[in-house]
Amino acid sequence: MSEYNGHRSWNAWNVALWIGNEEPLYRLAMDCLKTQKTGASAARRFSRECGMSRPPDGAEMNQTCIREALAGLKE
Repeated sequence: MSEYNGHRSWNAWNVALWIGNEEPLYRLAMDCLKTQKTGASAARRFSRECGMSRPPDGAEMNQTCIREALAGLKE
């Protein structure tokens, strides 16, 4: 599998881009990271509370992509 801008796929890159560049999503992501014990639980909470299953451009906000995006915020 080839990488896309340092991410495992276009979808993973796109989700990370949305979370990192939309202030309400970024704030929610940071809160999830602070209050949850694992990356997986933070991703589940983010998924429940973000209010979208797909951003306006149609990328799928699946658990794997969300977990990877949140891990990238911690670095």
